Amino acid sequence: MVVLWAGVMTLLFLWHWDTVRNLKQVEDVAAHSLKQVEDAAAQNVSLVSKDLQKYQSDQIAQKLQAIHMAQNMQELQAEQKQMKSQDSHLAWNLQRMQEDLTQAKSLSLNERRTVSNLLENLQEAVRKLWVEIRMAKGSACSTCPEQWLNFQQKCYYFGEGTKRWLQARFACSDLEGRLVSIHSQEEQDFLSKHTSKDSWIGLQDLDVEGDFVWMDRSPVSYSNWLRGEPNNSGLDEHCVMMRASGHWNDVFCRSQLDAWVCEQLATCGPPTPSTSGGPTPTPTP
Repeated sequence: MVVLWAGVMTLLFLWHWDTVRNLKQVEDVAAHSLKQVEDAAAQNVSLVSKDLQKYQSDQIAQKLQAIHMAQNMQELQAEQKQMKSQDSHLAWNLQRMQEDLTQAKSLSLNERRTVSNLLENLQEAVRKLWVEIRMAKGSACSTCPEQWLNFQQKCYYFGEGTKRWLQARFACSDLEGRLVSIHSQEEQDFLSKHTSKDSWIGLQDLDVEGDFVWMDRSPVSYSNWLRGEPNNSGLDEHCVMMRASGHWNDVFCRSQLDAWVCEQLATCGPPTPSTSGGPTPTPTP
């Protein structure tokens, strides 16, 4: 019995020892596996942490870049607004300069026109005074260029050809004359006798509506208006024509007429012989 009991105890001891050894082996394996898992997990966590840090760093960099770009955009918009303001200011200054230049040119043209008119009036007055002096000394002031007709110390040219008023004015100027001014019924009768067409004459109210002025700036001391004229029909009739009947009519300056009349002062010849030594009366043409 003792031997049997000793055998059983031995077997139980061996089984217990083997079981403990197996359990230790299992624990060792489990601990090793757990350590591997923990190491792998720690490595993965480290990698994920690094990736997360990199991602966060990238996000921060992108946000900083976005902020920088927004600042640059604001600066560009501010510069663009400033440039637009400068462009607007420059455009305004340029417009002012152009207006000032236009005004200066206009003033210059008006001044030149005024001076030119004064000079023409002075020259005309000098020529008339010279004619009067020569006539007072007995000279016959009745000489006219070829194709010009003489009447009362003036020469007249009856031009033909389709022209507007301004063209007729220049045509007379090229002939060293001007569009005719009419100051008496006798002069009107002379002109009517030598033309049978509607003709441009030197009367106009281009500067002030209703204030008609002759080309030689002499006063309108005589008129021969057609009945109901001048009427400024269409609010744009500023030049005067002489109808074939001799009556005057204000018309559109760009109208085309087939005739025009120029005038210039006649030139004076040598004094005519006089028995009394005084001036010889000038014969009436």
